[in-house]
Amino acid sequence: MISSAKTIERLPLFPLFVLKRLPHRCVQVSSFPFLSQKRRPSGVIRSYMSQSVDNTEIVSKFRAGVILPATDDHIEEAIEAIKAEQVIAVPTDTLYGFACDACSAEAVNKIYEIKGRKQTSPLAISVADVSDISRFATVDHLPHGLLDSLLPGPVTVVLRRGDSSILDKSLNPDLDSIGVRVPDFNFIRAVARGSGSALALTSANLSGQPSSVSIKDFENLWQHCAYVYDGGVIPSGRAGSTVVDLIKPGLFKILRPGSARQETTAILEKFGLEEVP
Repeated sequence: MISSAKTIERLPLFPLFVLKRLPHRCVQVSSFPFLSQKRRPSGVIRSYMSQSVDNTEIVSKFRAGVILPATDDHIEEAIEAIKAEQVIAVPTDTLYGFACDACSAEAVNKIYEIKGRKQTSPLAISVADVSDISRFATVDHLPHGLLDSLLPGPVTVVLRRGDSSILDKSLNPDLDSIGVRVPDFNFIRAVARGSGSALALTSANLSGQPSSVSIKDFENLWQHCAYVYDGGVIPSGRAGSTVVDLIKPGLFKILRPGSARQETTAILEKFGLEEVP
């Protein structure tokens, strides 16, 4: 992947992703009856107090980063977090990455803040299936079957966005190209599919630091993620995906060797593309 993230006083606390779903209007006191009524039976007061304590624990846990296995049982939480403009940490077929909704400027900004990364450094996107790529980038110039031969897999294809791309203009605003991944890892693909969007994706580490092949490698950043999904140690090493420029018809350029350069080059040449330095 290309290296490319108040509590309302005296009100019950909610996880950040729940607050995000509240309508954008002023909070009405009538919405919280325990504030508008001074006297309540003691049992009800205790109930509210208990609820507040429980929610406080949830918020604290959420802010600290909840560790969950990267299994089918936990896909729905990941989808909800993405839809709520949160950042999650996920395994892929190459490295661990930070992911968020690529069409949310707020979520994308969170990734830059978490990594301490310059906004001028581009982010790649990850989609569920090869057939989704045409929603975000131009693919008409590529030989039929080429993308299906490369993906899913440890390859990032750089393509022109094109006028029909549904990507938010705030993502990599100074570039008319976009790096696209379809990782060979079911969990992140299911999250992208369920979110109905592309995921902005970058390595889970501070900018300039070594990439992560286990969640322990970026333990200092867990607290900034809604969820951290543990897929074990990724065996492919720290080379990351092979990045290839496919913008010009009939040509390709390897921008980063990554973990699959030889295989990628062989496939591209098989389809008649010529490598340029």
